[in-house]
Amino acid sequence: MAGGWSRDGAVNEQIEASVAEELERMRTRRAPVGESLRECAECGEEIPEARQVALPGVKICIDCQEERDAQFKARPGFNRRGSKDSQLK
Repeated sequence: MAGGWSRDGAVNEQIEASVAEELERMRTRRAPVGESLRECAECGEEIPEARQVALPGVKICIDCQEERDAQFKARPGFNRRGSKDSQLK
């Protein structure tokens, strides 16, 4: 399906690129790296060894992580590549 002056498949490529970028952003934001800490970087409580083994590179305890997760707000899904202005040109 062609979208105006774009070639066939361009719209699907834009959608797939947006999804891929968001997935990569989430992976890099959420993945701990490096050596696990023994004490939480936020509250100073001991991080259980099972958590350190399960998540290599973990920096915060379970309670602090649950607090962060409760505060997380999802970003709106705006496809900047497929904006109306770019389609009108």
